[in-house]
Amino acid sequence: MMNMSLTEISEDLKLHVPIQDRKYRLKTYKDCFVGNEAVDYLIQAGHAETRSDAVELGNILMSNLYSFEHVTRDHEFKDESLFYRFLAENERGARGKNADGGSLHWVHFLAPTTLNPQSSMQPDFAPEDYEAIPDNDKHIVSQVWPLDDYNRTLLDNVHPPAWQDPPSDTYDMVVIGAGAAGLVTAAGSAGVGAKVAIIEAHMLGGDCLNVGCVPSKTLIHSANLAHTLQNQEHLEEAGLFVESPPKIDFEKVMERVRKVRSKISHHDSAERFSKELGVDVYIGWAKFTSERTVEVNGKTLTFKRAAVATGGHPSLIPMPGLEELYNKSTIVSVHQEPRPMVMTNETVFNLTKQPKKMLVIGAGVIGMELAQAMQRLGVQVTVLGRSGRVLPKEDEDIAQIVKDQMEKDGVKFRLAVSAYEKIELTGNVLDNGYPEMKMIVVEKGSTSGTTFVFDALLVAAGRAPNISGMNLEAAKVDYDTKKGLVVNDKLQTTNSRVYGVGDVCSEFKFTHAADFMARAVIRNALFFGGDKMSSLLIPYATFTSPEVASVGLYKEDLDKKGIKFRVIEKHFKDNDRAICDDATTGFVRFRVDAKSDKILGASIVGEGAGNMISEITLAMQSDTGLGSLAAVIHPYPTTAEAIRQAGDLYNKTRLTTTVKSVLRGVVKLQR
Repeated sequence: MMNMSLTEISEDLKLHVPIQDRKYRLKTYKDCFVGNEAVDYLIQAGHAETRSDAVELGNILMSNLYSFEHVTRDHEFKDESLFYRFLAENERGARGKNADGGSLHWVHFLAPTTLNPQSSMQPDFAPEDYEAIPDNDKHIVSQVWPLDDYNRTLLDNVHPPAWQDPPSDTYDMVVIGAGAAGLVTAAGSAGVGAKVAIIEAHMLGGDCLNVGCVPSKTLIHSANLAHTLQNQEHLEEAGLFVESPPKIDFEKVMERVRKVRSKISHHDSAERFSKELGVDVYIGWAKFTSERTVEVNGKTLTFKRAAVATGGHPSLIPMPGLEELYNKSTIVSVHQEPRPMVMTNETVFNLTKQPKKMLVIGAGVIGMELAQAMQRLGVQVTVLGRSGRVLPKEDEDIAQIVKDQMEKDGVKFRLAVSAYEKIELTGNVLDNGYPEMKMIVVEKGSTSGTTFVFDALLVAAGRAPNISGMNLEAAKVDYDTKKGLVVNDKLQTTNSRVYGVGDVCSEFKFTHAADFMARAVIRNALFFGGDKMSSLLIPYATFTSPEVASVGLYKEDLDKKGIKFRVIEKHFKDNDRAICDDATTGFVRFRVDAKSDKILGASIVGEGAGNMISEITLAMQSDTGLGSLAAVIHPYPTTAEAIRQAGDLYNKTRLTTTVKSVLRGVVKLQR
């Protein structure tokens, strides 16, 4: 008996442990067994020698085979009077099976891609069997490139091929969309005991994992390291000398992006959500069929509550030739190269070869972050825009600091475009394999067009909500094609059973905003909560160099509301740690009430701004005034001391002539 496999032990336990309906606190749990009775049998059958060994074995069966679970998923396996239930095969969905009964993975359809075949020690593989890919999965192959080990691991996690949906059922919560907002809603709802289903047609993890936060920050890390090595003046000032310019291996940089993304992807994987978190995962397109039902892959799911978390997508600007070239850039097969590199954030991380010249349309957060990163990695970048400035939401002097640094890096800006005339191929193919393109734009004050020649284009000119194709009308859910779902302050749509969460209904298009919107939806939908979107205090950061981070109201917001305020600033040029690190660019700026130290908003521009803004967010959340921050002891030397020092500056403004006179009198009395 001791030589039995885990699967055989699980089946043996299922056959012999007493299974029956059991009651606890007036609730009946069907077809359960008791933990200490299972321990008794595992010892009796010789599967374990001691009760502690039996508990360890039971937890292995739970975590490795997912053969059973606690009835409310609140406990691991214990030698106690706790109720557990066996899971039916594919109860929450599972990988498809091949002819031999093994699990299907993308490697069964896709041969490994070798970028440098001459130097590779890999054997030859059969070509990709695109025809054998299930219809529901074919579109994924056109979105991810190259199909190497890292991207196949990613796809195995976030879009397993031939995924077998669980049986349709009635759910406490059905979530449509498995980006940050949807995953938090699903995991949180299941964690409090709700029966939950999540539906995703593309890749679990959404933008953040696949085409946003994770790959972009990984790319920025490499770019910043490259900048450090290339900044000879900075290094020599520190007593370091690099004898020759460092070599940038762009293919290796992009390989690391894929490696990091694949490593993180398990956290958002279909198997983790279905097996570990107890969520029914459906991979397919969701379509409402009534106010309380949604259909996916021919199955009808009935819900008590639903959350639409479908996110958004990048918009293409209207320009002759752009959509055609963008469609040609979409990868359908490895055999369709060369193809023009017209990209959005959804495809830019598919780059393998280094472009020579890149145009970026859009001077917002995405455009600025990626433009600077690509420039620092050796690509000549030009940013185009219409407004005359960058990062339009930020204070103009703060945005200018970022622009100045990017110009120092070599980025060129043309921010007075009045019209994008056309884009087309020149007919040349460069030695990196990319077709050359040209674009004609008209700039303000000019009567003739300006021509740009380049081999890569990134369009980062705005985003639109994903609201099409779901038959929202059947659910009586109102929406706006530009703003997304119409929701109230509690994130309810016009169907009170259906909630919106994340980018599909919010102007705050950040992962952390989606996270806390999801928490509000869980409380409001499942527990009669009264959480309001307007009560969320959402900080945000732009990960350029220097970074920019803000929270609360800007000057324009305060002026519009008629709120009187004053500005308190502390510059990093006066901060000892910043001087030590040669990172004195930037400052901390507070906007406080004119008559008190109440913090109304704050902005930081400088190295590490994104990590520093949380202290100010906490102060605002807890209604701690700027004057009180002066009493918070900070380690010395740190750049965060600038926050405390700003508090000191505020307190000094309270020392009026009268107050100073009184204090002098007190001091004299003690002489």
